[in-house]
Amino acid sequence: MRLKTVAALVLLGLVALVAGIGQLTWWAPDEQVTATLPADTQAAPLTVIDTKLRDLRGGEATLTIHGDGNYVLAAARPDDMAAWVGKAAHTTIDGASPDGKVLSATHADGEATSPNPAGADLFAMTQNANGTLEYHWDLPDSGDWQLLLASDGTAPAPQDVTITWPSHATMPWAVPLIVIGAILVLGAAAIAVFGLPRRRGTGGSGPATGGRRRPASAAGDSGTAPIPHVERPAGTAELTAAAVRRGPAARVAAALAVVLGLAGFGAIPAQADTSPAPSPSASPSASEQAKARVVTEDQLSRILDQTASALQAGDDGKDAGKLAPRADGSALLARTQNYKVRASVSTAPAIAPVRASKLLTTVVTTQRSWPRTIVAVTQGDGNSTPQLLTLRQATARDNFKLTEAAPLLPGATIPGTPKTGADQIALDDKSGLAVSAKDALGGIADRLTSADSGWKDKIPDNAYIKDTFGYQSDIAKAANANFTFKHSLVGDEAAAFRTADGGAIVVAPLDFTVEGTPKSDGDKVTLQDDAAALAGGKEAKTKMTLTFRESLMLYIGKDGAAQPVQLIGATRNLSGASVS
Repeated sequence: MRLKTVAALVLLGLVALVAGIGQLTWWAPDEQVTATLPADTQAAPLTVIDTKLRDLRGGEATLTIHGDGNYVLAAARPDDMAAWVGKAAHTTIDGASPDGKVLSATHADGEATSPNPAGADLFAMTQNANGTLEYHWDLPDSGDWQLLLASDGTAPAPQDVTITWPSHATMPWAVPLIVIGAILVLGAAAIAVFGLPRRRGTGGSGPATGGRRRPASAAGDSGTAPIPHVERPAGTAELTAAAVRRGPAARVAAALAVVLGLAGFGAIPAQADTSPAPSPSASPSASEQAKARVVTEDQLSRILDQTASALQAGDDGKDAGKLAPRADGSALLARTQNYKVRASVSTAPAIAPVRASKLLTTVVTTQRSWPRTIVAVTQGDGNSTPQLLTLRQATARDNFKLTEAAPLLPGATIPGTPKTGADQIALDDKSGLAVSAKDALGGIADRLTSADSGWKDKIPDNAYIKDTFGYQSDIAKAANANFTFKHSLVGDEAAAFRTADGGAIVVAPLDFTVEGTPKSDGDKVTLQDDAAALAGGKEAKTKMTLTFRESLMLYIGKDGAAQPVQLIGATRNLSGASVS
């Protein structure tokens, strides 16, 4: 009987050990699960990948792309991505099958081509690749993002796309089986060495009854003593007399149950745990997304570097064609005309250079629609004072371009704006302000035109205002001509932003126009060399016109402020001249 018990225990122990070790080795589940894009997915110039796939099955995933030739992977906010894609045909990858083996994709028909997204300002991150690219979801900032995969906008985007997640599969039986197997084998060894205890008869210290048990008597039989009740630990099984009577197999099973109970394995899961872990962080609310800065810090630095490089190339070669990728509006007009003047007048001064650094502060809009306007304050080599650089993005597929560049005036300071982004306000919005931006711009135009302006007390004198009046006074002294002066708002490029103190910053271009006519027949108005280079002549017999483009920045105080409006940045550059 003892040999049978030992053999049964050894057999059960070895089976448990093999099963436990096997679950940790040759039966162990894959550590990763990989989903692939179906081969029959329709080709498109653009593929959008939702970044929720990163945490879809818990733990950070790896995106792997195989492509022939060059391609680009870019990241943008969902609304920006939708604006870039527009009407172009595209594929969207936004999920996976329940087993994590197949990526789910939808195709949208549309235009067969799209602009090349490589290096486009809309994207906070772009990564150029060739062949195989592994991307580990290094997103530019918190919040919701999407990825864009494209070749060059004309050829189909790569379609060999896979995403690999940690499987999170576990084998909870493995360790318990190994422990149980070891206990059973050790128990068998102990029985083999020391033997099973033999039951004695009921007669106290007398010899054993030869293996035959005396039948149990009814309760109260004087020949037997009652079996005392023993409290057992919770979760253990009882090795009952009935089990003993059923023989070695039953005794082994009962012993196994006891071991399981004592070892704390009474409630082991019946299968491996393959459920994904929860995402480590929650996404910001829709309102937070709607107020996100339109560019990240790294994105703005890249834009400023490229802008400064383009303008430096134009300045070095006096070539306006090199400005076009990164300049527009007043900035493009002023430099184009300055190059023409300097080509004819060697002594004519150049316009102050545009620098990307040192970056002192920024005003970044949270307005998600287009056009978008941002302001950067920099000071580098060649800038005697900080430069106020205004950049504008016309549409999602356009790059930001410098539209205004003006120096910060002596003694002026720029009120701060929230780091999370500045709210852009309508020009006629007066809520919380001393005056609306529209009225302030009309006021500064009048203030610069007339020394007796009704805005004189609302907009105090500063270096630029004094210089403007000095210039107008000097011209008006000409004995043989009559002159008029006018400052007026230009186009629709003005923009206003809330500041942290409750006020507002306004950036805008103005045209400063000077007209002169001879006082008498035979009189002539003579132009200086720089104006003559643009006018195509030096003398005007009937009329002379000079136009200067002014780039201004105003600060409007909050409602009730002692000083309603201040001119904090300004410059003017000759932009046109004519004679007749």
